[in-house]
Amino acid sequence: MPVEGRFTLAAIQARQILFDRHAATEKACRLIGEAAAAGATIAAFGEAWLHGYPFFADAEFRPLSWQAMAEYHAQAVDIPGPQTQRLCAAAREGGIDVVIGVVERDTRTFGTVYCTLLFIGREGRILGRHRKLKGTHVERAVWGDGDAEGLTVHPRPYGRISGLNCWEHNIILPGYALAAQGTQIHVAAWPGREPAAAPAYPDIIWPRQLLLSRAFASQAACYVICAAGIRLTEDVPERYRELATYEHTGQSCIIDPRGEIIAGPAEGETILLAEGSMEAVLAAKSAVDAGGHYSRPDLLRLIVERANAPMPDICDGSGPNGLAAANSHST
Repeated sequence: MPVEGRFTLAAIQARQILFDRHAATEKACRLIGEAAAAGATIAAFGEAWLHGYPFFADAEFRPLSWQAMAEYHAQAVDIPGPQTQRLCAAAREGGIDVVIGVVERDTRTFGTVYCTLLFIGREGRILGRHRKLKGTHVERAVWGDGDAEGLTVHPRPYGRISGLNCWEHNIILPGYALAAQGTQIHVAAWPGREPAAAPAYPDIIWPRQLLLSRAFASQAACYVICAAGIRLTEDVPERYRELATYEHTGQSCIIDPRGEIIAGPAEGETILLAEGSMEAVLAAKSAVDAGGHYSRPDLLRLIVERANAPMPDICDGSGPNGLAAANSHST
């Protein structure tokens, strides 16, 4: 008897609407509806898609940079808030799960923003959020450090979903924390393809989003929706255009549990679709289960400190969902 369970994965590749959370939210809701109409089970947007990547951090810092920083903060999204309510309603109306990168405002201080992946269920409720643990390079001047609360796999009727932002896939340990919990469908959220070399350092080649996304799919034996945004120079408001030093050009793709590309890379604004099956996931995990039979808990363990947990989680495959409670706090 064949393994049951099929689903349709969607990467929503769209141009960002910068410094306007209301317009960006409306566009996101429209695209969620289009993905649902196309038959998607789960749809993913790129990193910080709502309301956009902080491109200005890469430019030489000047008074205009402070103005951009202030407006970027002012347009950040509260969780929960009016924008998340609209997104939840769109997910419920479409009967589709949604993972979207948002610029989240700290509602305690109103002075810090985070690069957050927001998980929304088809029931119209927030499943969870993951704040990027550490901004990459100049991003640290804009985004606050995240926490371990979002290093969680969310069970859905068709599979177990997870997500990380951009170069978090380079850190290695966050990815293992999710693999140990048995992720089956993972969102790798990126701002979009960048130039092969950094503008100020032409001899330094940065890892591409496709390389790290394919590696994660193979290591975790899961589907990966490599969701990327688009930000062209013409998308930047005229008042800040002199701060735009490069563009993000998409290149979203969908990858199977053995690391092979099954859709994309995509060009331009589009909704990229691919069919997935639980049979493919289980076949891959039968060879590589990084938190189970292909681990060595007697030699290696990962301790995850969650802020509100009485004890840290130990990722070693020995407990439920790959997590075991520690006997005492680590130091």
